This record gives sequence, C-alpha cells and structure tokens, in this order.
Amino acid sequence: MHPFSKKLISWYHTNKRTLPWRDTVDPYKIWLSEVILQQTRVEQGLPYYNKFIEKYPTVKSMAIASQDEILKLWQGLGYYSRARNMHESAKQILDVYDGQFPNNYEKLLKLKGVGTYTAAAIASFAFNLPHAVLDGNVYRVLSRLFNIHEPINSHQAKSIFTQIASDLLPSKHASDFNQAIMEFGALHCKPTSPLCATCPLNKECLALIQNTVSVLPFKTAKKPVQKRYINYLYISDEQRIWLHQRVNQDIWKNLYDLPYIETESKIELHELQNRLDFIELFKKKSYNIVSQKTMVHKLTHREIHATFWQIDVKKDFILNKNGIFETSFHLLNNFAVSRLLDKYFEGIAKKDKNE
Repeated sequence: MHPFSKKLISWYHTNKRTLPWRDTVDPYKIWLSEVILQQTRVEQGLPYYNKFIEKYPTVKSMAIASQDEILKLWQGLGYYSRARNMHESAKQILDVYDGQFPNNYEKLLKLKGVGTYTAAAIASFAFNLPHAVLDGNVYRVLSRLFNIHEPINSHQAKSIFTQIASDLLPSKHASDFNQAIMEFGALHCKPTSPLCATCPLNKECLALIQNTVSVLPFKTAKKPVQKRYINYLYISDEQRIWLHQRVNQDIWKNLYDLPYIETESKIELHELQNRLDFIELFKKKSYNIVSQKTMVHKLTHREIHATFWQIDVKKDFILNKNGIFETSFHLLNNFAVSRLLDKYFEGIAKKDKNE
C-alpha cells in the first residue's frame, strides 16, 4: 500500500463522521446517498436521505412510486434532474435487473444519471471493487499533494487525476481509501483554511512545501451566469389557485408552477398588461392586481429574476388555457414545486397568518 494511502486510511478511521450510508454495504442506500449529495452538503442532504429511506426502503418501492411523489419528497434540494434520473434508474433496476442492484462498474454506468464518479463510489463502497472516485474533494487533495496546476475543469484533468487516484488505490481496501480521501477533503484539506499544521501529509504535500495551497485546485473561468426574467401570475379567488405543470426540457421539468410569462428583461405592470399572452389569459375578464413581489433566485449557471403578481379574480372566473388547471388552497401542498415557489408560498402563508 502506498504510504499516502496508508496515512489517509489511518486518519479516516480516527476522524470519520458517523453517517448512515457508511454503516451499510446495501448498494441501494449507498446509491441514494450519492445522488442526494451531488451538489448538496451533508448537513442538508441527511434529512432527505432519512425521509427517502423511510418512505422507500427498497429500490422496488421507489420504482413503483409516481414521479410526482418523488419530486414532492425531493422538494427543496434543487437540481431536480437528479430526482427524475433517480426514479428512472429505480424503474430500470426493477425492469432490467429484477429489482437487484447491478454489482459491477460497467452495469452501474448504464443506469440513468449514473456517471463515472457515482458508479465508482457504488462499486467500491458496496462491493469493494477497485475503482477510484473523483469528486471535488478528491481533486483538491490530489492537486495539493502533487502540486498539480492543470485546471480541474479541463478535458485533460479527468484522465490525469484518475490515473493518480488509481495508482494510490489499494485494490483490497478500495472502499476505505475512497471514503478516506473524500472525507479528508471535506474535513481537513478544505477549500479555505485547510488544516495544514496538523495534516498527516504535510511533510509530503508539494503545494505546502511550495506555498501554493491557496491557489489549488486551479480552475478556468466559469461560464457567465445566464439571467432569466419570469413574471409569475398568482391568480386566486377566496378558495382556488391556478397552476400548471412544466413539461418542456427545463431545470424544473415536471414540477408544478404558477402560470408565467418570461421576458427578456424586467417589465412594469402596464407592459405586462399590454402583452398578448397576458391579454389572452384573461380575455377581458375582471381581475385586480393587488400586489407585486420581486425575488432573485441564484442557481449554478442561472440567476432567476422573478416578479410575482398577485391577481385576485371573482368566484365565477374561468381560465381555459391549455395546461393550466385550478386547485383549492388546501391541496397546494400535494404538488411538488421549485424552491423559489415554495419560498413565495411560505411568504404568502406567513402574511395571511399575521393579518
């Protein structure tokens, strides 16, 4: 075993966090944790993991659930394609593998939404197969240990770091090593303020020796953030609200939403009311715009500038536009919505409670 690997595993056994997916070799539970923890901190993901395990204790129970149920339980985690892919994978495992989780790397890669990292994680954690994992923590640890200045988001980086991680991977202790290097990056070799003074590898760390820890790992410039301007129409009477389900390819595909009008920039009320798509919705029916609220919702590559227009209508109001339907207020919690809408609804409920 490489000296680096031995020290990392020793550190891990002493310092690892107690997490439920580490106390099992059940590939379903390990897969679920990996899906949830993509782009999500452990502290945020843990309650969701527990909720999913409680409601769907097996891959079969998840497979036979409806996508609406999956999305509703996922609500608040964001990156909803993860939930949709997870559900498709569960159905795939039930249909193709008779409910038995694939037990090798190549078959795992064929599951919907499972890439090289997740396949390696499941293969090593559940079956102790010698496949090295590469996530943000691993990139950071290796780039500092070996003082690698190749941008980790470049095309060449993956092959470079995969080779290094594979060379360090002890074939008989793949699970421990992969867990160790990721945990080490999360707790010790942190993005900022790494604990270099107490690092068990500080005598060998080339970045520490050459004073480049603070600039590694190196990344090329991020893509510019795309701004979107969405005018949400909160149309309601005393008992009903109007919704629709997003079906187009979008970040919120299959989630429920308020009717909306997307524009190229922020617009004023008179501009909204003069738009043909707004006029078509109301068709000269009586309505009253009673409030306006603007919220900015930041995602990885998008910045949503949302303006919510609260529109009161009469009890005989009918909205016949295709795809838009009415529901009662007390059923609103049955629909999976984006975190942006959830926050807006929370604000409405709080305001109504205080009035």
